[in-house]
Amino acid sequence: MSSNLETRSLLDDWRNFDKGCFFDLGHPLLNRIAESFVKAAGIGAIQAAARESCFIAVEGTESSNSPDITGSKNKKNRFPDLRGETNRKSLEAMVKSTGKESLQWGLAAGLYSGLTYGLKEARGAHDWKNSAMAGAITGMALALTSEEASHEQVVQCAITGAAISTAANLLTGIF
Repeated sequence: MSSNLETRSLLDDWRNFDKGCFFDLGHPLLNRIAESFVKAAGIGAIQAAARESCFIAVEGTESSNSPDITGSKNKKNRFPDLRGETNRKSLEAMVKSTGKESLQWGLAAGLYSGLTYGLKEARGAHDWKNSAMAGAITGMALALTSEEASHEQVVQCAITGAAISTAANLLTGIF
């Protein structure tokens, strides 16, 4: 007789992904942070790789006489070492950039998830106030990871993070 582990399919594992069974680090807070980090980092990596592949494809098909479809005069080269070539340096630049972005996504999700869980445990309630505080702190942390963080940018990201997470919390209760 085969065990349950031997008869599970990849589809069964994917369905159980939201049930929180991938990590057991000994504490629910650590489990939640790790799961949020891994999920968001994976999404961030896929998003970054897809976006950059699209940019590379568009830039590779453009001729010097064709109009700029982005509307910008100065195109910012997203990967300084990636110039449409198929060499090791180009691949390394793409992997490095995609890895950096996936790490940022994972850290933001882990931080937000950990803060909402911690605030819920500390206050004894999960409401919009927890979401607003966690969103503001996460927004500030993301602003501080940018290359040119200014005071105004940190404040703007904190307000944006608080607004988005509060709206998501309130809409979750409605729908």
